[in-house]
Amino acid sequence: MLLHAFPLSSAMWLAQREGLAKVCRVITPDLRGFGGSRLGEDEPSLDLMADDVARLLDEEGIDRAVVGGLSMGGYVTMAFCRRHPDRVLGVILADTKATADPPEARANRERIAQAALSGGSEVLVTEVLPALIGRTTRERRAMVFGRVKGLVQSAPPGAVAWAQRAMAARPDSFDTLSALKVPLLIIVGEEDELSPPADADAMAQCVPEGKVEIIPRAGHLSAVEQPEAFNTAVIGFLKAELGGTRR
Repeated sequence: MLLHAFPLSSAMWLAQREGLAKVCRVITPDLRGFGGSRLGEDEPSLDLMADDVARLLDEEGIDRAVVGGLSMGGYVTMAFCRRHPDRVLGVILADTKATADPPEARANRERIAQAALSGGSEVLVTEVLPALIGRTTRERRAMVFGRVKGLVQSAPPGAVAWAQRAMAARPDSFDTLSALKVPLLIIVGEEDELSPPADADAMAQCVPEGKVEIIPRAGHLSAVEQPEAFNTAVIGFLKAELGGTRR
């Protein structure tokens, strides 16, 4: 189960759906309000997103799964570990962090939420998009940049605002990681400025067996920027820690 980044959709996982299919079943849902999913009337909460994931597992007849997420998807994964620990076979956290937002970051999320509601995707293109992509991708991978820009521009304003407010309210998750009783893989882009390798190392210190894989020449969207390296890290983790997961 792979959970996507903000403000993208499950479409970001195309290379993972194809590249990981040889070793496991891959499920990539649209988180609440994004892609083809319904936002609903609930108050913003990552816990609700985590419960959505649990319901999807129920619908698919899956008792336990390796659950992973990138950026916002990582926050939802940690919420899932808190709320549904008995359903986790392993955890993959990519380009994310376990710290809660400081006050200035929460205020900035609210500003972007309001700007998206009043002006659509413009604020995402001008302020969010540049930090999602690493330096190498900006300079050398125009097609990747264009694909990410298209996904950002298609994000529904209501979902953007809801997700920003949900992320702003998230708790510190270091205790959640310390309580894990399953294998953990942490992946981070070498050029990630939003959740840099130092954040990955801080999470790994909570779990004695936690492993960090740094993806060269990738920024915050390591799975999109360097999909082959990302997939190689995931496959290695599944085989080494779980013996593969195809059922």
